[in-house]
Amino acid sequence: MKITDLLVKEGIDLNGKAASKREAIDKMVDLMEAAGKLADKEAYKAQVLKREEEGTTGIGEGIAIPHGKCEAVKAPGLAAMVLKDGVDYESLDGEPTDLIFLIAAPNTKDNVHLDVLSRLSVLLMDEEFTGKLRNAKTTEEFLKYVDEAEQEKLTEEQEKEEPKSQEVQRGLNLLAVTACPTGIAHTYMAAEALEKKAKEMGYSIKVETRGSGGAKNVLTEAEIKEADCIIVCVDTNVPMDRFNGKKVIVRQVSDGINKAEELIRLAESGNVEVHHSGKTQTVSKERAGKESAGHQIYKHLMNGVSHMLPFVVGGGILIAIAFLIDGMSVDLSSLAPEERGNFGTITQAAALFKGIGGTAFGFMLPILAGFIAMSIADRPGLVVGFVGGAIAANGKSGFLGALAAGFAAGYLIAGMKKLLEKLPESLDGIKTILLYPLLGVFLIGVIMQYIVEPPVGALNTLLNNGLSSMNGTSSVLLGIILGAMMAADLGGPINKAAYVFGTASIAAGNYNIMAAVMIGGMVPPCAIALATLLFKKKFTEEERKSGPTNFIMGLSFISEGAIPFAASDPLHVLPAVIIGSGVAGAISMAFNCTLMAPHGGIFVFPVVGNTLMYLLALVVGTIVGALLLGVLKKEAAEA
Repeated sequence: MKITDLLVKEGIDLNGKAASKREAIDKMVDLMEAAGKLADKEAYKAQVLKREEEGTTGIGEGIAIPHGKCEAVKAPGLAAMVLKDGVDYESLDGEPTDLIFLIAAPNTKDNVHLDVLSRLSVLLMDEEFTGKLRNAKTTEEFLKYVDEAEQEKLTEEQEKEEPKSQEVQRGLNLLAVTACPTGIAHTYMAAEALEKKAKEMGYSIKVETRGSGGAKNVLTEAEIKEADCIIVCVDTNVPMDRFNGKKVIVRQVSDGINKAEELIRLAESGNVEVHHSGKTQTVSKERAGKESAGHQIYKHLMNGVSHMLPFVVGGGILIAIAFLIDGMSVDLSSLAPEERGNFGTITQAAALFKGIGGTAFGFMLPILAGFIAMSIADRPGLVVGFVGGAIAANGKSGFLGALAAGFAAGYLIAGMKKLLEKLPESLDGIKTILLYPLLGVFLIGVIMQYIVEPPVGALNTLLNNGLSSMNGTSSVLLGIILGAMMAADLGGPINKAAYVFGTASIAAGNYNIMAAVMIGGMVPPCAIALATLLFKKKFTEEERKSGPTNFIMGLSFISEGAIPFAASDPLHVLPAVIIGSGVAGAISMAFNCTLMAPHGGIFVFPVVGNTLMYLLALVVGTIVGALLLGVLKKEAAEA
């Protein structure tokens, strides 16, 4: 596959104009759609904008390479635009951007197109090549320049693979690793910049790229052993334990592109810190100084939650099925009161589901605490956090105790590393294998037993008893708050806070809370989908086309389907969906609807308690949200 297989005439604009970065992206997405590469234009645009939030794709020198990889892409593609007057793209060098390539990559196992996209990224490092593209008079000429440059690059790559006599180079032996969150463009551009600059300076370098197609040119154990310095330019986590005891420079991937010489000069100076496995020197921590304390805590929490959810989802649904089986097989009214306590294990089939689900569920709190601790202190924190979470699960502190255990374990190990870092390097191995787990497990046990469990256990018991006793007005108010939180930022921190509260309540036996949380997350996409059908003039043609797909996303409990609509008109969309979700949460709570599965949308409705009223809550919330959208939104022509 060649670059020109992905880039067609319909996707090229040689006379582009844009007043802002957002307008430039809008026009680029229009070109991609014109090239026939998109199944859902708005969903793809949302992914491109999400990538920009992680860091600008304006790499400098007048070039930007926005990109998105998602299900909304039906075939890999490229779009290109030359802006004669340039645009402020918030580039790394602060200069206007006048050449933009947009990349669309599908979520497929066949990643052959990624090699082509990485080749384009490398070509864009060549000023002569980009100069020709900027001055092309026709799309045919533009494509010709691309084809010629790619052919020349392929020839160079073939020559590299042919055996050569060993070149005499200066003594510095360098290795590098490059990676970015999407793994499409910046990964390979940083690698190319480092290789080119090292060659100019007469140094040997091998660069491992960790892109969407997987790790390539992987560094071997022998190469790492012989390396004088390792340059790690990444915006995502990469394996760092293998570099234990080596001099390692850790920077953002953009530094690999724009500051290659500076990095190699630093390696040349030898004034580089030695990396120790598990030390708070991993990639994400190196840049922690640029993050607020709140964002760091949120990131650690989400690391725990993301690893915990599969256990909650799998175990919760299996337990819910157990109750469903007994509910269909046993007449509760005929059972003695003491037998009703065994509901969910009365029949043999139900007992099987309940046993397996309960086992999976039992890992929830230890996994939560373990991976929070690991996010803070890397692998040495995992076992300590896991033990702290298990103590919380077996004690009275429950979910709140596991949260405290995760953070306590992480910072405990981080502190121990500081205290033990002056020990001889010969003891590095024994620290990881013996000292951290032995001292860490003992200390977290003492902390949990005497500091965390008494107050947090009492608070947890108070909260659970309070939630269990809620009825009437108080429970309805809680349903309104939780439903509104799920719609407030559609997958952001407020949404996640409500969701975490819901999953924690499942563990505590308060199943009505999870029901209100899920229904609150289902309403926004459904309300928007209904509004695009009822109030066509309020939406653009593109929004009307993509609107109905939000029914599928909403019914599947994917709140993020509403993001493109909310992003384009937040002042009118968010109030409407927040009120709709609040109404749905209130109805769910008012009729004591329950849910033991923390995800699944309409697919887990069979295991919902009071299913008909739960369905009514969804319908009413959706209608309320849609009607408010019709009232609040302006007509598309005026918006």
